[in-house]
Amino acid sequence: MNGLRLIRRHAAAFGRFAGLGSGVTLAASAAMVLLSQWIPWMAANALTTVASTVVATELHARVSFGHGRPGLAGHLKSAATMALGWLVTSAAVGSLAVLRPGAGLVLQQTVYLSATALVGIGRYLVLRLAVFAEHASRSRTGGGVRLRTAYDAAA
Repeated sequence: MNGLRLIRRHAAAFGRFAGLGSGVTLAASAAMVLLSQWIPWMAANALTTVASTVVATELHARVSFGHGRPGLAGHLKSAATMALGWLVTSAAVGSLAVLRPGAGLVLQQTVYLSATALVGIGRYLVLRLAVFAEHASRSRTGGGVRLRTAYDAAA
């Protein structure tokens, strides 16, 4: 595959990843607001985070990367990237609170959204290159063509 075609394919996958991720995030935000009317906010946040992570993983595997169903291992790895992203954004906002205690809303949101964007790029790379990586079409041992399902079963 030539370089330009490869760049276009990855740019399209990243566009789908960003669009789907943003849509799921907005839906989760709305669901959290609704749920928090009936249950405590922390419980609503936990429920929507788990649900949105499962939905986003399914969408990213199938639509963003054309991988098919992610399986339990894919969901767990994706959840780990979400947890790490939460730690990074929390550290960024926490650091701002320590360094600039009186920071206004605009600066807080700038730091949060910048950290979120960096986390999103990192998450895309991890999911694309490790979790939902493309498999080679030839087996190293047999020389024959292996089906994607054979690779998924081995994983």
